[in-house]
Amino acid sequence: MQGVTIVDHPLVQHKLTKMRDRTTSTKTFRALMRETATLLCYEVTRDLPMDAIEIETPVAATSARVIAGKKLVFAPILRAGLGMAEGMLDLVPSARVAHIGLYRDPESLEAVEYYFKAPADVAGRLVIVVDPMLATGHSAIAAIARLKAAGVTDLRFVCLLAARIGVETLRAAHPDVPIWTAAIDAELNDHGYIVPGLGDAGDRTFGTR
Repeated sequence: MQGVTIVDHPLVQHKLTKMRDRTTSTKTFRALMRETATLLCYEVTRDLPMDAIEIETPVAATSARVIAGKKLVFAPILRAGLGMAEGMLDLVPSARVAHIGLYRDPESLEAVEYYFKAPADVAGRLVIVVDPMLATGHSAIAAIARLKAAGVTDLRFVCLLAARIGVETLRAAHPDVPIWTAAIDAELNDHGYIVPGLGDAGDRTFGTR
């Protein structure tokens, strides 16, 4: 699909399989989520702009490259996105964090906002929206719309697992926002869960299943 990157690295796919397994413990699931998010972060930041600076090594002066511009913002969708944000912060510890609180109405499956907090200068930064699951796409669409309303123009979306309908819905609503994911599953069940999926990522991360 245009605008969608499936990260098929063997480590990512191995960890995803472990997370899909219903026998995986909460502790292990949480650790796998964090590790996989770090690997996905490596891919989504692959093309960040860079500047050359002059430094002194212990041996000689040299020109070396550093990331250009303002620091990144990770924007996890609460609550499940927190597990992924931690893994991304392991790789980019200087990044800022925006929090977007959304819950899915059990009847309509629409996203309802209950909390939003972002850096004051978020409009001038690259914002990477993070949520483990892209199911119906409603939460991702709402989160991205909220950030755009705050002035953000440079956005990317990262999830662990997506449903095809979720990808299509998000791309239709925000065609300017590229997507990174470890896998795309075929369908949703009547409750809006990805099939075969891995269950409720938030419940499995925080032990509330």
